[in-house]
Amino acid sequence: MNKAKYINFILLLFLISACSLTKGLRNDQFLVNKVEIKGIKKSDKNALANLIQQNPNTRIPLLNTSVGVSIYRFGEWTFDSTKHENKMIKLEAEKKVLSDLALNESLSNQQIKRFNKINSQISSIEKKLEYGNFFMRTGNPRVLYDSVITRETARQMDFYLSNNGFFDSEVDFEVKKAKKLAKVTYLITENEPYIIDSFYTRSDDPEIYRLLELNASKVLIKSKSRYEQTQLTRERQRVEDLLKENGYYTFSKSYIEFNVYKDTVEKSVSIEQLIRKPSYEGNHRVYYFDSIQFFIESPTDEFFEKESKFTFRDIKFNIYNDKYSEKIISSRIFINKGDLYSRSEVLETQRQLANLDLFRFVNIAFDTVGNILQPKIYTQPNQKYQITNQLGASITEQIPGPFFSHSLRNRNLFRGAEIFEFNFRAGLEGVVSATGEGGVFRSRELNTSASVIFPKFLFPLKITSLEKFGRYNPRTRALVGYNYVNRQEYTRESLNGILAYNWNTRNLKNQFTFNLLDANFIRSSLNNDFRVLLENLQNQGNNLINSFLPSYVSSISGQAIINFNQYGIFNRTNASLLRLFFESGGSTLNFVKRDFVDRRSLAYFQFLKFQADFRRYIPLTPKQTFAYRLNLGLAKPYGVSDGVLPYEKYFFAGGSTGIRAWQPRRLGPGSYTPDRNEDGSFDYRFEQPGEILFEGMFELRSKIYGYFDGVFFIDVGNSWTFAPDPTRPGANFEIDKFYKDLAVGTGIGLRMDFDFLILRLDMGVKAVDPARVTGERFILGNFFNRFLGEKGQTVFNVGIGYPF
Repeated sequence: MNKAKYINFILLLFLISACSLTKGLRNDQFLVNKVEIKGIKKSDKNALANLIQQNPNTRIPLLNTSVGVSIYRFGEWTFDSTKHENKMIKLEAEKKVLSDLALNESLSNQQIKRFNKINSQISSIEKKLEYGNFFMRTGNPRVLYDSVITRETARQMDFYLSNNGFFDSEVDFEVKKAKKLAKVTYLITENEPYIIDSFYTRSDDPEIYRLLELNASKVLIKSKSRYEQTQLTRERQRVEDLLKENGYYTFSKSYIEFNVYKDTVEKSVSIEQLIRKPSYEGNHRVYYFDSIQFFIESPTDEFFEKESKFTFRDIKFNIYNDKYSEKIISSRIFINKGDLYSRSEVLETQRQLANLDLFRFVNIAFDTVGNILQPKIYTQPNQKYQITNQLGASITEQIPGPFFSHSLRNRNLFRGAEIFEFNFRAGLEGVVSATGEGGVFRSRELNTSASVIFPKFLFPLKITSLEKFGRYNPRTRALVGYNYVNRQEYTRESLNGILAYNWNTRNLKNQFTFNLLDANFIRSSLNNDFRVLLENLQNQGNNLINSFLPSYVSSISGQAIINFNQYGIFNRTNASLLRLFFESGGSTLNFVKRDFVDRRSLAYFQFLKFQADFRRYIPLTPKQTFAYRLNLGLAKPYGVSDGVLPYEKYFFAGGSTGIRAWQPRRLGPGSYTPDRNEDGSFDYRFEQPGEILFEGMFELRSKIYGYFDGVFFIDVGNSWTFAPDPTRPGANFEIDKFYKDLAVGTGIGLRMDFDFLILRLDMGVKAVDPARVTGERFILGNFFNRFLGEKGQTVFNVGIGYPF
């Protein structure tokens, strides 16, 4: 019977959706239909709106129905609380029997497993009894008017206004009820806000007062600004941080008080900051570090006879064996004997020791003797070997395909905190063929690599460089890898070696990578049809076929990632990210004559490549966000390359992470017009490599309900070549007409956000197609003239994760 219910879920959902939201309400019940706030002139309307505790259900436009409510009703219909309560009683009884048994005798392994399983089942049932089943947690109950909640919302609004300088504000509300619907209007009278006239500090501790005076320019409470309670909170935290950076180990913000004196005539306030003394006699103490003790405890309860005790750089090591490098460990410790206590240096020490990935935990404790701190750092080794296997699905072009990955990590390989990594990945995926008669074909990929990560810069080799760069988490990676790709058009193999340096700034906002060497030996095998295609292009002056010759590609590259306000981690606030990438290919060939290279057996390339990728995230309301991405790329071959880049170094436009109204790698270049099929549609079978890329992607993201988010997007961009391409007229970039070559796509998307996984479906529609003749490029109207527009105008993209 339960099975039949779920099979008919969709039908029932529509039937329930057809019901009015007000159906079944008692005479004294009213559905919250609309909530307004009136009277706001100077305060933050969004902040006040966030305080509303009863917002109307999200409804289908023009209809008095809600999908969220329908899902919740379906959940109520299928939810049997009595059944769960009865099961809970049985489990509690069985748990008590096992608990009583454990008091008299030890439980068997099977009984222990059963006991743990019962606890898990009880926890699950408690969650269902409190929050309902999956559908009840995904959907939303009807929001019914509650006068108590409305009064509490008004009280919270008044409290918020007072905390933001509107001490004389008044908040009232009115409720209009008709036809089982309630409209709530909050009426706000702000009156004049209070302005900060002066701010001063009072402290009987001369050292603290002197320290605050030296940092007076950093005070966060500004005169002539409107009073805000948050300013006081931030200033209290700033003072605590300042003092803890200057030796005041036991100081806390509880010693800081603010006295606010109001002038009701002038509508101004004077703020006094008072630093209280501790309860004991005298002033707050300043603490100094004494000698540091570092402990690496045994990972098991076994006794180790090889316990090592020694001192290095004023650090007393106590290690259960001698398999760890004291030089590397000491380079990650930034607290020194005789220094003033500094909380940031303690936290930095803990963070950088954790970055070594050698220890399960890093705890720092202090013994105090007078005003002396004796730091003790306790650690325990992480597991020596770590094996991870994954089976899943991924997508880069058209259709998701399965993949399997395996990774092995060996920690402390040469007893110098090195990490050995072995990675293997194999997968299948659906891609569009460049030579077939349309359709989707299978692409097979295999990647494997082995690398050693050193927790330092290999050059320079001076011992002092460890301490100098330790706080920047320096890493040197030496990697050897093999890549295999089997597509409908070609098979491509590459053997590569990389020597890379990585580091980041102390605030973790900036990350840098410098590849001193990135060498690749590449071999390709072409499908006959694809070879004929490339040879025909070569006969017309396009040497793309050289990109598939046996070749050696070497380069030096660098990348900088600048993260503003933790973009991608805490996207509840305004955040942005900038990624800059530069690559110089075949640079060593600049020091030899051109005829020094024999290109008959192995192709060589010289090129310069640059890419700038900027992303920004702007929350508009608690449920809406505006996000955009600007991506610019340039790749220029020179020297022995004969105007050709390695195929992997070209830029491609279109796809689920680019201009989504075009198939992956099929847009452009420039105003080039592809051949037409018999039905008049464009032939988008062929990939279109370019040397210049510009993409602008703009999204308005909105919460719908539960796990579902919606998005409206507009994408703008294209790719170009530097020089005219005789096989692709209009492909080259020209400053006076490039704006006419910009493709524009728009569309809508659906996201299912499960926190650990985001599934994405986008429908892109071509709005401006630069492949058409001037005057006929705006084709958005065709989408409305027929279902999904003309053939090829609408492209569906499936993806995992956000496009940016």
